[in-house]
Amino acid sequence: MSTDTATFTDRVRSWESEYLWELATPSYPARRERPEPDSPVRTPFQRDRDRIVHSKAFRRLKHKTQVFVAPEGDHYRTRLTHTLEASFISRTVARALGLNEDLTEAIGLGHDLGHPPFGHIGEEVLDESLSAEGRRFRHNEHSLRVVEVLEGHGDGPGLNLTEPVREGILRHTGPEKPGTLEGRVVRIVDRVAYINHDIDDALRAGIIEEADLPAEEIGLLGDTGAERVDTLVRDMVERSRAQGDIAQSEEIGGAMLRLRKFMFERVYLGAEARSEQERARTAVGTLFAHYTEHPDLVPAPDPDADPLQRVTDYLAGMTDRFCLTAYENLAASGDPDGAGPWQMRD
Repeated sequence: MSTDTATFTDRVRSWESEYLWELATPSYPARRERPEPDSPVRTPFQRDRDRIVHSKAFRRLKHKTQVFVAPEGDHYRTRLTHTLEASFISRTVARALGLNEDLTEAIGLGHDLGHPPFGHIGEEVLDESLSAEGRRFRHNEHSLRVVEVLEGHGDGPGLNLTEPVREGILRHTGPEKPGTLEGRVVRIVDRVAYINHDIDDALRAGIIEEADLPAEEIGLLGDTGAERVDTLVRDMVERSRAQGDIAQSEEIGGAMLRLRKFMFERVYLGAEARSEQERARTAVGTLFAHYTEHPDLVPAPDPDADPLQRVTDYLAGMTDRFCLTAYENLAASGDPDGAGPWQMRD
């Protein structure tokens, strides 16, 4: 180890030992599948963050749906803006609690890299298609596959991220909680972010009106998105410090979950959304069937993947507009069986 590296590393270790909560995750040592020398100017989690942000999968998030299919308005959220909002709110919570901000940020920026086009409906269609083949699709599991296999860095597959970042990405949703408090922050803040910014977008789109929002929950959390986020963040910080874990109060956390239930019923899976998303369902389902029959048309970033996995990787990596264009090209080919000879590359 060089003198510069030792100086930087020692300074970070010293600062963290003095200022971080004793339950926080230290930046060193870096636990990677393939050991690497430490950077003289960045912590291991900062390097993970940078690798995620420089990945192709991260750049594609700007053209992936959060709620609405290929929205034309300039101010609707995308999967990228959701990722940024969730990451920044998570970092605020981490700083207030004395947790590792760099780890929290890296998990937040990477948690949705495996989300397919068209938001909830895209994930639903892929899961249904794979279920018929005895498999399942979960975006958190695919996010981990993106960083471990499909993106590349150095001499091996994947980005070679540290174990806490990979685990936080995998467990940001699903039955198991992350092992680090930083990962648990992102797990809750992911919901805090999307519930509140999706309310804003749904109001802008006219899908719901202010009067439709549950009065009791809005009364507890706040009239505006900013007020609700502030209420939820302050509640998390107060409860987490008191309990020694990332937690919400029953009152505030329960209000958030009820608001989430309202959003699923009225917005994510509501009649208006279903009507708009029908073309998305048709596009993903048709392309899945087409590529399954013609796997030679599918790029293979992972040469060890079987044909069905290659189709899944390709479809999950598509942006909304790329997927719609691919479907329209297939429909225009005039082949009723969907066996056109064309291929698109991202």
